[in-house]
Amino acid sequence: MGKVGRPRNQTARREALVLAAGRAIAERGLEGLRIKDIADAAGVSQGSVLYYYPELDDLVLEVHREAVESFLSARQKAYDDAPAADPAGRLRALLAGGLPNATEDEVHGLLYELHRRAGRSPGHAELMTSLYAREVALYTTALEVGSATGVFTLAAGAQELAHGLVAMEDGYGLHIISRNAALDPDKARRMILAHARAVTGCAAL
Repeated sequence: MGKVGRPRNQTARREALVLAAGRAIAERGLEGLRIKDIADAAGVSQGSVLYYYPELDDLVLEVHREAVESFLSARQKAYDDAPAADPAGRLRALLAGGLPNATEDEVHGLLYELHRRAGRSPGHAELMTSLYAREVALYTTALEVGSATGVFTLAAGAQELAHGLVAMEDGYGLHIISRNAALDPDKARRMILAHARAVTGCAAL
């Protein structure tokens, strides 16, 4: 029985370290990240952190993976929770979750910070590419359903428009997180909604 319990315990500890590392990165950034910060956030010794993750880069990659999956799950849930008979409502639900809610938005800030590793790490590049592709797929589905039901009159192919919506979110989101005084979350959201109405021909958006 002891052998059965040990993996669960190790899994829980790894998950706790990933959460703690995510908080530390959000607070200090990648450049200032130290084993001590992670240990303090998790309430364990520095030795415990190194026992489970001898290489800090492996832990950071796991933080990135968890952030991507958590973010995508939230977006998928928002879409699924909206009434299936309301394509415009489902698209609005997707649009609502694509931008940071504030300059201190922890989830978006963490993702932008971790994406910086993509140019130097194949693992991080793969996660960033996967996130983008899966967001495009979500929007493509929402647009295709709206078009098939006659609610949307698309100005271009669904996938092409989906790429544009995700790229707009990423660009506006970066400015919000970077504290660009000319672009707050509400203004960015209004502009993306206006664009969505234009390319779908749906005033209900």
